[in-house]
Amino acid sequence: MSKLGNVLIPVADLDAALAFYSGTLGLAVKFRDGDRFAALDGGGTTIALVTAEEQVAGAVTAPSYKVDDLAATVKELTAAGAAVVAEPSSGPHEIRAVLSDPSGNVFVLYSPL
Repeated sequence: MSKLGNVLIPVADLDAALAFYSGTLGLAVKFRDGDRFAALDGGGTTIALVTAEEQVAGAVTAPSYKVDDLAATVKELTAAGAAVVAEPSSGPHEIRAVLSDPSGNVFVLYSPL
């Protein structure tokens, strides 16, 4: 089973993005990892601001789904028509893979380490 964990939003400058999303839009900062990543409370879904180093799906906004078994989920989804864009790899906090749906929309699957 998968669960929408966060939405990755690529940003060029994390401080400027935080000023907008937290300061102006009013989203509370849950976590920040230096100048590469910040998690904000999106009211049930985490809004993840990611700079180039963490833009695993490229410079596009992409949903990110938390799954129990990454390898099994990748296998199931590719059998159903998804394509692997980036093979599973370890990130700083999780193992993740990037796929695209049959229409070409990119999304991320992840499991905590």
